[in-house]
Amino acid sequence: MQRITITIEDELLAEIDAAAEARGYQNRSEIIRDLARAGLQQSAEDATPSGQCVAALVYVYDHAARDLSKRLVQNFHGHHDLSLATLHVHLDDDSCMEVTALKGASGEVRHLADHIIAERGVRYGRVVMIPTAADKKLKARKHGHRHD
Repeated sequence: MQRITITIEDELLAEIDAAAEARGYQNRSEIIRDLARAGLQQSAEDATPSGQCVAALVYVYDHAARDLSKRLVQNFHGHHDLSLATLHVHLDDDSCMEVTALKGASGEVRHLADHIIAERGVRYGRVVMIPTAADKKLKARKHGHRHD
């Protein structure tokens, strides 16, 4: 590990210190390392996607928005090869949250996620993409089944 010196504006340092305290970090170095990792991961995700990935698409939407549920289902049916499973949660009288597990080519997963998030009536959306090795060989497991 290397020791470095950086210069940070007072307001930004105050935000970092407040976040460190709220999250229970022992010191500034720990939270700055985690924030740097998160920033680098986000930069990598924002770069041109390539290869295979798994992803979690989380979005909150107004279930009463005109034809939104139908449009969402049509989007997923049009990309049935990417969608693994969806969890649906009723948040209140107006809002639902869905978490969808996706798997496939990064560009296709990003494209589907962007279309879901952009639908009128979707209030919030975020996708977390995790690269996977497409040619990784399956290892024998002792728990009696294979993972394809």
